[in-house]
This record gives sequence, C-alpha cells and structure tokens, in this order.
Amino acid sequence: MNTPLVSASGQASAHAPAALPVLPRPSAEDFAAVLDHGAYMPLPQFGVIDTTGDDAASFLHAQLTNDVQHLDAANARLAGYCSAKGRLLASFLCWRSGDTIRLLVSKDVQPAVQKRLSMFVLRAKAKLADASSELAVIGLAGDVRGALSGVFDALPDGVHVQVDGTAGTLIRVPDALERLRYLWVGPKAQVEALLPSLDGKLKCVSPAVWDWLDIRAGEPRITQPVVEQFVPQMVNFDVLGAVNFRKGCYPGQEVVARSQYRGTIKRRTSLANVAGELDMVRPGTELFHSDDPGQPCGMIVNAASAHEGGVDVLVEIKLAALESGGVHLGAADGPALRFLTLPYGLPAEV
Repeated sequence: MNTPLVSASGQASAHAPAALPVLPRPSAEDFAAVLDHGAYMPLPQFGVIDTTGDDAASFLHAQLTNDVQHLDAANARLAGYCSAKGRLLASFLCWRSGDTIRLLVSKDVQPAVQKRLSMFVLRAKAKLADASSELAVIGLAGDVRGALSGVFDALPDGVHVQVDGTAGTLIRVPDALERLRYLWVGPKAQVEALLPSLDGKLKCVSPAVWDWLDIRAGEPRITQPVVEQFVPQMVNFDVLGAVNFRKGCYPGQEVVARSQYRGTIKRRTSLANVAGELDMVRPGTELFHSDDPGQPCGMIVNAASAHEGGVDVLVEIKLAALESGGVHLGAADGPALRFLTLPYGLPAEV
C-alpha cells in the first residue's frame, strides 16, 4: 500500500509547488559573519524523529536507502526514503544517540513521513516519536572551533563524524565555500542555557543562511513541493553516500538499482544562481530550455537567498540541457540561470 504524502491543506502532493514559509533575505552582516568569522543559527526548518526499540535499526534498514543496521555511534549518514516507484519522499541525516536512532528531516514533510513509516512497523519492536519539541537543532559555520571547544570536550575531525557530550551531539557536515559546518542537536533547555556562552565569540544569524550553505555544499533536501519527484540519483544521493547499493531491499530499491546499473541516469542536480527574490524562486518550479520551450527540462530542488544577490538554487535537470543554449525559470523566456561549479564531481554518465 502506497499512501501519498499530503500537504497541510489535506491535498495530495502534486507537481505544483506547495506554499512554504519564505524566510526573509539575511542581512549583509549575517552573510559576513559566516564568511569572515563564525556564526551559529537555530534551525526551526528541521524536525527530529526518534526511533527506539530492539528492532529500530533493522526496521529502518529495511525502509531507507542507506545501511542503518551497521550505523555506529561515531558516524552519521545521509539516507533517503522512497516510494515503491523509487521516488524520494524524504531525506534524512541519521545517527545514534545511545539506544535511539535519530532522523533529522525537513519539518514540513515530517508528520506525513513519520506516519507512513509507522504504518510499516507491524510486528517489529520499534517505535517512532516526534522529538522536535524536546530537542534544539543549531547550525554552526565558519571559524567556530574555538567557541565549540568550550561546549564539547572533543570536536569531530571528519565529515559526518559525530561526538556526544553532556550538551548533546555534535556532527560535522560537509563544508560550504571552504567554511567548516557543524550541527549541534541536544536537549532544548540545556542547549538554550549554553547558547549565551557563544554570543561573545559568534554571531547569531538567520536560519536562512544555513539553507544557503546547504545549497553551496551541493546537498539537496527533500521538502514538500518536491516530494515524489526524484529518484535518489537525480539529486546526487549516490555521489553523496546516501545510497548503499549492497544492502538489502527497501521500498523502490529495484528502480534505484536499475537506474544505477543500466546507465539510465540522464538527469542530475546542478548548482546555479538566478536573478530575483526568494518568493518568486521556489522549490518545485519547472525549468525550460531555450531550444525546447514546449516541455520542462528540470525543476528547482532547493532555493535560498544568495550572498552576492539573487537566489542560489539546486536544480534537477537533464544533462543534455547543460550542453548548449540557456535554461530559464518558469518558461523559456523567464529569468536565465547562471550555472556554478558544484563542490564535488559527478560520475561520467553513459
């Protein structure tokens, strides 16, 4: 049984972009704090699902695209959750906190995804719970190691390495624009009590800056407007280590594997900038090529106000559309996209 994810209005997810809160453009000072010094930002755009029970790991292992069964206490992993057709319903950052496996997820898809996962627990000894109200999620970027050393006894030394302390969990996530980035997730009251100790060393900035840094890191996030639009490879999840092709079955596994091994990956996610403001450049908006105006060639996955103006976007797009001509937002005569270089390489497709 495949239950469609639904929006807050109760309507099933469709191709049209859903109405999501638009975060105001960060100030120049907010961008400068991250790029020139260091900053922290509370991240209300994320929720946390806690999975507990003797079968928590095996249950999630059978549902997600990555290996959760062998997830240890020292590392976090990206993973996707697919429909039976191999299309992504959600993306997660997964890690262990004691006997609990935590899933960091975009808050707008969390209720429907948590409900859907819970439907498949059946006889497994596993329970999913919304831990968002109990936990604080803080992003830190830039020159932040000195400030963090006053909170944690040790700092993660590699991407997706985690350390646990009395203040919660600290996970290093991929750099953006050569700036270090960390996620700090811990008990809300305790984290909020410790945040003032950072204020003398780091600037507190808008959570919209984190969305921009995620885009510049080339790390897509599945939000409601793009639910069920992409197989994992279309958003580079195979390159980012979010798919384990040696693990057992999970929903959509045959489609994902077939795309990988039959050389049928003709669409990927690229980084670009487009003129305009964020309220006009939204996830789920279709893209059109100047040489083929009658049908879309791609779709915006994520968008955030950019430091140097306009909006930076991660776009899923036909690889052929990048070879010549122009790509435009919304229509063939819409604003033109200016493509930028991703911080990682993509495999040559055949």
